[in-house]
Amino acid sequence: MSYTRTEEASYGVSSYHKRPRNIPQQGGYNQRTQQSVQLNYDYEEGQSHQPQQRKVGHRRTVDYTGTVARWRHKRVVCPYSKEPGVLRPRKDYIIDLFPPSAYCDNPISSTTVKFVHSSVNKVRHPVNLVRWTPEGRRLLGASSSGEFTLWNGMSFNFETIMQAHDQAIRAGEWSHNDDWFLSGDQEGIVKYWQPNMNNVKVLAAHREAVRDLSFSPTDAKFVTASDDSTLKIWNFNEGQEERTLSGHGWDVKCVHWHPTKGVIVSGSKDNLVKLWDPRTGKCLTTLHGHKNTITRAQFQPTRGDLLATSARDQTARIFDIRMMRDIAVLRGPSCDITTLTWHPIHPSLLVTGDFNGAIHFYLLDTYQAGAGASLSSAGGPGGSLSSQTASVAPTAQSFEPVQSVPYAHESAIWSMEFHPMGHILCTGSNDKFTRFWCRARPGDSAAFKDGYHLGHENHQGSTYAGDSHGYGGGHRES
Repeated sequence: MSYTRTEEASYGVSSYHKRPRNIPQQGGYNQRTQQSVQLNYDYEEGQSHQPQQRKVGHRRTVDYTGTVARWRHKRVVCPYSKEPGVLRPRKDYIIDLFPPSAYCDNPISSTTVKFVHSSVNKVRHPVNLVRWTPEGRRLLGASSSGEFTLWNGMSFNFETIMQAHDQAIRAGEWSHNDDWFLSGDQEGIVKYWQPNMNNVKVLAAHREAVRDLSFSPTDAKFVTASDDSTLKIWNFNEGQEERTLSGHGWDVKCVHWHPTKGVIVSGSKDNLVKLWDPRTGKCLTTLHGHKNTITRAQFQPTRGDLLATSARDQTARIFDIRMMRDIAVLRGPSCDITTLTWHPIHPSLLVTGDFNGAIHFYLLDTYQAGAGASLSSAGGPGGSLSSQTASVAPTAQSFEPVQSVPYAHESAIWSMEFHPMGHILCTGSNDKFTRFWCRARPGDSAAFKDGYHLGHENHQGSTYAGDSHGYGGGHRES
């Protein structure tokens, strides 16, 4: 028998398929039957060899149906008990692990540091965007080749791929009513997509690349940010431009519309963060906290009082929009921060990704020794609205990561997003991989001993052959 090596699109790992080999024998041509091929015997000179055994890799699956069912059953049996119970670092407590919404007072339990799976296309390109579908069944990945790739949200296997744009996709966002998806590319084109990935409208929105876009709370309008240093507000139904927001002196890299209020935040290559009134198009205030290009700006999704920004000055900052100044500085290893995201359930949990491919988790309600003031006191009313207070305030707390995955990717992380339930984190990177991370199970000591925490050079191997690095095994939440 001979072997041919192929690449699987949904896993990015090599597999070997057997191909029958014709061997001339005395008395004529040897005709192999299908049964002999399956038995994997090689008849040469009257000798037979045992079939070669192939190492079986476990398919990674994160099944959350059991945890949700047990939590709903507990709330029905004990409707007046809000405590989910005590979790101890033992494997027999795995059955008592509930969804993140059950641990509202314990956000550290929702840090997704356990590696689950790596997904990669057969033709590899950098992953610029990852977005979960509204129901959480699939993950939509957008690459620099202009392709959309859909991955299964539970088993993480490949589902479908399509050519969505002619150029690299730079931005994408689902509407709040879950009926529409907008995408923007390197040429300044914005496209409307239905949930079945049917393209219904194309807009020539900007003269240069669309870097980010965001829906208004009512989905009647959306805003786009471009490298032409402008932001534009559009009427969604008519596809007409309503207003242009000018004020940045360089490329606008990010934009986000407040989830409940009429406020827009934008970040630019001119190191400035600006807040806008979408009704009048005027700039409300300018925040001067960062010293380099702003890479991401996002309002807190649950409460909306805080604004998180990241930049290439190796810091991320938390601004209180009621005081218009920064109240916390998130510091980590000396590396530029490329993206960040809030947890959908816990308002104090924030995750950042940096240029070296590391993931860092921050808790904003933790006590920091030597801090001048807590976030609760700094976020109170009575702050000045002057732009002079937008610089680093003396009471701004400095936070260090509570947990990190230092070797999550081999290159810069361009995008990350939590599953709507908050139990899975997905990251897309310049190393062309899309990776999934979940919560570590109670008593799972191997979660922090793989190549993503210790480094691939220091790791001594693994029991299962999972992704392309051979680290980590299958995982199922109970």
